Amino acid sequence: MSGTTSSRMPDGAGQRMVSTPDVRLATLMDMTHLTPTKSAFDAKYDTYQNPLNSRYCSQRMKYIFSPRNRFSTWRELWIFLAESERELGLEGITTEAIQQLKDHALIQDHEFETAAIEEKRRRHDVMAHVHTYGLAAPAAAGIIHWGATSCYVTDNADLIFMRDALDELLPKLAAVIQRFSAFAKEYRSVPCLGYTHGQAAQMVTVGKRATIWIEDLLDDLHNLEHARERLLGKFRGVKGTTGTQASFLAIFQDDHDKVKQLDRLVTKKAGFNGASLSTTQTYSRKIDVDIVHALSSFGCTCERIGGDIRHLAMFKELEEPFEQDQIGSSAMAYKRNPMRSERLCSIGRMLSSFSAEAEQTYKSQWLERSLDDSAIRRIVLPESFLCADACLILLNNVSSGLVVNEAVIRQRIDLELPFMATENIIMEMVTKGHSRQDAHEKIRVLSHQAGAVVKQEGKANDLIERIRNDDFFKPILDDLKRLMEPETFIGRSPQIVDEVLEIDVKPALAKYEEKLGVVGDAELNV
Repeated sequence: MSGTTSSRMPDGAGQRMVSTPDVRLATLMDMTHLTPTKSAFDAKYDTYQNPLNSRYCSQRMKYIFSPRNRFSTWRELWIFLAESERELGLEGITTEAIQQLKDHALIQDHEFETAAIEEKRRRHDVMAHVHTYGLAAPAAAGIIHWGATSCYVTDNADLIFMRDALDELLPKLAAVIQRFSAFAKEYRSVPCLGYTHGQAAQMVTVGKRATIWIEDLLDDLHNLEHARERLLGKFRGVKGTTGTQASFLAIFQDDHDKVKQLDRLVTKKAGFNGASLSTTQTYSRKIDVDIVHALSSFGCTCERIGGDIRHLAMFKELEEPFEQDQIGSSAMAYKRNPMRSERLCSIGRMLSSFSAEAEQTYKSQWLERSLDDSAIRRIVLPESFLCADACLILLNNVSSGLVVNEAVIRQRIDLELPFMATENIIMEMVTKGHSRQDAHEKIRVLSHQAGAVVKQEGKANDLIERIRNDDFFKPILDDLKRLMEPETFIGRSPQIVDEVLEIDVKPALAKYEEKLGVVGDAELNV
């Protein structure tokens, strides 16, 4: 079906119009008396919007991967190259040329259109921007990109973006760990049911459960820190078309030392500690794999934490923040859906999937270069960081306002506690001189009877009353109350919370102390 045709299909007694998007839009305009002055699809409301941009992410992270920052960073890299070449004695790079480059380092709005026209003509994005930059800085037009290949700007810029994006994520992650730590400390001694296989198991505390999330988030923090540290020593630098630096050796008349100095100068100006000694035309896509692995691993953590909160919300033990005017359901007005945690699971799942894309891209590279990595990296690298940013905004928001329903928690404990207390009762009977096997058999029979009452009749658990009424257990009747205290079933949970916060969290967050106060509470757009 073409863009200007439509067809009518039978639909019961009547007929239904099936049309292409432009026909539908034209029909809507006619119905609402709209007369567009430009193409109907020019407006931002008529083109696909990535929800990471429109709904979920911070302005800072969106700017890092924005067209303006990308092409301005290319210009900055061209400045680094020209400055360094001039410092090493190359003639023809004037002070005026350098100054013009610096004066126009930030790409202006009208220059995007100039570059787009040139790229459509040349089918080459880097050369389109070399041309555009040369128009803005005519004194430097002849020396922009001298000796470089396209990946000098594209790849080095990507490394800069990933470094800056990691710098944006790490303090936010540290802030989330700090908030969950405060939550764990507050509820370090509040008993709650533990669950194994989805069934009630030995009790933990609300705070102890939070330390499981904290430990995983600390692993993510360390993974991202390690990825950043490694990245700082893996700048691509100035390597030429196949990584041999032949073009730079030519312009420096076979002076190997100056070529090595050029590489070091540009690397230092870009804020990196070192550059890879050997590259192809590109930096190794293995670097992408390792960084995206760390981000994808964090995505797994997000889905795990979000899933736990959703399960506890289902039990009504725990609730995420819920605003005064928030609507949980369009139909069921009473509902308080865990929408933040559900979104966290959703975006975390997406983030974890990027790991495979980075792996496939690295494996698919041919020899010194193939361009089948370009399109997918334009999607995977920005969106992996944007997803991580969105997850951290959600985690920050949720961890700042978790609601613990202690009455519900105690109610659920009371339902299961008689069964959990049976081991304590058996041990106490043994201390009174009775056989463990006899006590175990008595408890087994009474437990199954009480379980049938709970599951088949829907009544309260009456196991303790059955024990009180059985003469076999007379020796421990005075001890039953003590044996039934929830606090006797939580083991070292409070102490484990203290140890995690002191031994693991405190040193890990020390380096972020100044930034933690700046992060602030995250507000959601939707």
